[in-house]
Parts: sequence; structure tokens; C-alpha cells
Amino acid sequence: MKTWRNVLLLLAVLVSVNIVAKPKIRIIATGGTIAGVSASSTSSAYTAGQVGVQTLIDAVPQMLYLADISGEQLVNIGSQDMNDQVWLKLSKRINELLNKEGYDGVVITHGTDTMEETAYFLNLTVKSNKPVILVGSMRSSTAISADGPGNLYAGVAAAASPNTKGRGVLCCMNNRLIYAKDVIKVHTTDVATFEAANAGPVGYVYNGEAHYFTKPEALHTTQSEFDVTNLEKLPQVGIVYGYANCSPLPFQAFVDAKFDGVVLAGVGDGNFYHEVFDVAVKARQKGINVVRSSRCPTGPTCLNGEVDDEKYEFVAALDQNPQKARVLLMLALTKTRDWKQIQEYFKKY
Repeated sequence: MKTWRNVLLLLAVLVSVNIVAKPKIRIIATGGTIAGVSASSTSSAYTAGQVGVQTLIDAVPQMLYLADISGEQLVNIGSQDMNDQVWLKLSKRINELLNKEGYDGVVITHGTDTMEETAYFLNLTVKSNKPVILVGSMRSSTAISADGPGNLYAGVAAAASPNTKGRGVLCCMNNRLIYAKDVIKVHTTDVATFEAANAGPVGYVYNGEAHYFTKPEALHTTQSEFDVTNLEKLPQVGIVYGYANCSPLPFQAFVDAKFDGVVLAGVGDGNFYHEVFDVAVKARQKGINVVRSSRCPTGPTCLNGEVDDEKYEFVAALDQNPQKARVLLMLALTKTRDWKQIQEYFKKY
């Protein structure tokens, strides 16, 4: 017992004098509430994307005990303005950092509005088994009890942990770790806004250490067949929201604009209002891929359930919500337009 204590003490000393190298972690800042500023520390009104990456790092000096930290500012926007070009730039940069520049992990500061979509896109396009963690905040940097610094510290702790390797992309918010495939935003303002409604969180960060319960089942990162290395743009895919007495005009607008695909945020098990259904059938006849998802926050959109997908050549989103189904359909369309093959992608990813 005494021998092990001596070993641990020696390791602690070596780390403190940098003889044992700490993990090399790069923080990529994209803006969001974590970089937001408000006129009042008690106001819910703020402007996102005002604080730079070095200011975020300087606010959490405790991170330096966990890793060798450096940062870069990719963009500085509210995540409501996240777009395909930033996704492509971000994915390519992460691949450079992890595969060419020797970094051990990447932490991305991001707005919460579209964090789940960015996380899923990266989960399918990053080509490394090293940790990639997205963090954000629900309170601006100038708010009372701002949650950004704590989330950033926990995200770095997760990225620096050898336990995180090989798990794909994760979100770390409110000390919870959630896989990119499962994470969804469930509350407009609460700091506990992120959940994995169908699967639950997969781990947590406590005392600067990441702990996990499960490993991911779906394919991701190095197992993914999607590659954006040479892509300058992504296929155009829109989402149509379903409701009672739903107008077919939004779906028809995507068809008229010659979009490559349309995702239906359908009612119940991905069902269509009859006028929308007719437009969807015509869209397939024109070669536009149609994915059925659901506006329900939990549960799958079943293949060949109430809708005969085989007959109409629709794709069932299975356990993906509309916004993530859009991400997967865009990437699928970079490989094929065969609806059967696209359905296989939804089964694997």
C-alpha cells in the first residue's frame, strides 16, 4: 500500500514540474452564449458571440492543471447562425489538429441552439478516435452564476481523460456527458437543458475526472464512411413541420427550389397530412429524397409503420429527430441518392 502511495506522489510531483507531459488540448471557439455579454448581470437579454477565446481561457485558470491549453477563434456567432460552411471548416480543422498537429483532444465552445446538430455532424465527419467535446452555456459570461466557466472546465477534463478516447463526439453541459447521436436541447433557458431523451446521459465529470457508464453503439468518427475533406458545400436539405390541417406550400417550395432532400417533422410516427403526402410522393418521382421523422421528442419513426415506406420509397428516420435526420441525409447524399442505401445509413448511424 505504501509503495503505491509513493508512486502516486512521484507522479504528482513529475506532473507539477512538467516532466510528465499533460494532454495537449486545443479549444476552438465559435461564439454562442458562453461568449455572450449582457447589459445587466440579472437580465436574460444578451448579445451572443462577443468574448474572444483567450478571455474564455483566462477565466478558467484551473484548466491549466488538467492540460496544456491553447485556443483559436474559428468564428464568433450565435449558434442560430450556424451554417454548412462553418461545419465544413470546423470538421476539417479538427482533423488537422488531431491527425497532423499532435493535439490529444479538442474542446469546442458553441451556442446551445444548434449544438446538437454540430455535434452530430462532427460525429460523422471527424476522422480520429481522440476526444472531441462540445461545451456551451445557458447564461451569458456576465450573468450572475454564469455556467460557462464550469462547463468549459468540465469539457477540458473530459477531453484530457484517457477514458474518453474512442467514444466519438460528446456534449458536456451541467457536468453531464452525452453522446452526439443522442443529445437534444429540451428547455429554452434552464442550465440543465441538454438530455438524451431516449438513452440518458452516458457519464459525468466530477472533481476534474470523466466517468462513463456505457460505450456508443452506433458507428461514428473513424468508423464513419462520410468524408468532407474535399467538399466545399453540402447538398441542400430542408425540414417541413407537420401539424393539423398542414399546408403543402412549404414542402412544395423546397421541391420548386430543387432541393436535394426534404425531412418531414411529421406528427406521431412520422405521419403526413394528406395534401403534404401528395407533394412528398411527387417529390420522390422527381428524385428528391424524403425522410420521415417526427415532431415528438422521444421514440422512433418506424420503418413501414403506418406509412408504407417501401411502396413510396421514403426513408424512415428511426431514432433521429428532424434536425439530426437532416444532417445525416445531407451527408448521405454526398455518397448516393439511392433511398435504400440511405435507409441503411439511418440504421447504422
